[in-house]
Amino acid sequence: MPTLDWTKLNLEEAIAYFQAKLINVPTYRWDDIWQEEHDIAFMVAGAMSAELLQDLRNIVEAAITEGMTRQEFRKQFDQIVARTGWAYNGSRNWRTDVIYGTNLRTAYAAGRYQQQTDPDVIRSRPFWMWMHGDSRLPRPLHKALHRKVFRYDDPFWQTMYPPCGFGCKCRVVTLSERDVNRRNLAVDSAPAVGTTILVTDPETKRQTAVKVEADPGFAYVPGQSRKDQQQQAMSNVLNRLSLGFRTAVQQDLSNRGITWS
Repeated sequence: MPTLDWTKLNLEEAIAYFQAKLINVPTYRWDDIWQEEHDIAFMVAGAMSAELLQDLRNIVEAAITEGMTRQEFRKQFDQIVARTGWAYNGSRNWRTDVIYGTNLRTAYAAGRYQQQTDPDVIRSRPFWMWMHGDSRLPRPLHKALHRKVFRYDDPFWQTMYPPCGFGCKCRVVTLSERDVNRRNLAVDSAPAVGTTILVTDPETKRQTAVKVEADPGFAYVPGQSRKDQQQQAMSNVLNRLSLGFRTAVQQDLSNRGITWS
């Protein structure tokens, strides 16, 4: 399956999702911000200063809104590192792949989900097909789900809407009933999340028992948290910040006319 060309993304809903992140949050680890908290918070693991976070956010936003290539992103990343002296973990290419790829795929997923759940789209194309990406180290579960078709309202999608892990390049394609019949596809009930199933490698024919679940931190649909969930997420994030940074974040929110209980 061809890789998505991020330079031609230009998806209004994806842009709106990223721009709706209300705060930049300093973090030590990737899991300091968890699942739906990403709907309101921008972070890069190990980025602890306000200046560094804003610089990184600016180039991520440019990548989403202007179609910046990975190569250009790396050049600007290098300039930020040189200016700020950030001693990040990992190799330069690996680190930029994680920041660039995860943010763009998540924004794309948020935008596509919003489009795919539009009432008019649901009426005409109520079936969703999982399409496996071209990851270098494919997950057996994701390969087994390739071209599997489930209804849009199957509970499976609430925690298994890709990307379902770092580097996951899978995506969802909508289908009409005519599409399903024309392609001779079967509409199944999705395997229950949390259960274990046997999957067969198409090349080696070896069977592996895998658990039906997203990787840690990815069991949510980007951009779909409710207002009450966002309120709780904001409280959780602010409470984990140091007093000085929390005060600065709250002042910034106040200056923008945003209040949170």
